[in-house]
Amino acid sequence: MSDSSAMNNDHWRELEEWRGKIDEIDRQLVPLLCQRLQFAGNISAVKSRIGETVLQPEREKEVFANVLKQADSPLMSQALEKIYHSILNESRVFQQESQQNPASR
Repeated sequence: MSDSSAMNNDHWRELEEWRGKIDEIDRQLVPLLCQRLQFAGNISAVKSRIGETVLQPEREKEVFANVLKQADSPLMSQALEKIYHSILNESRVFQQESQQNPASR
């Protein structure tokens, strides 16, 4: 085996190690995201009882502020803002669907 071939194998092994670490994080994230959606559904039920709308812009600003202050860099902050924008959008859809069909949660 040539030196470049051995290095190439080392790179592939390193790539697989990093992918394995991401897979482990995903195994931790998915249950947390499911729990977050469940809580959003519970919030939806409370909002419905008290006559509040699903969209709460002030609360969303608070969530963004809480998340973004934990970012390690401006680039990570930018990425987290986009990720949380998607999470909040999907949570809002989930809340709306939960209000329309509570048994589907």
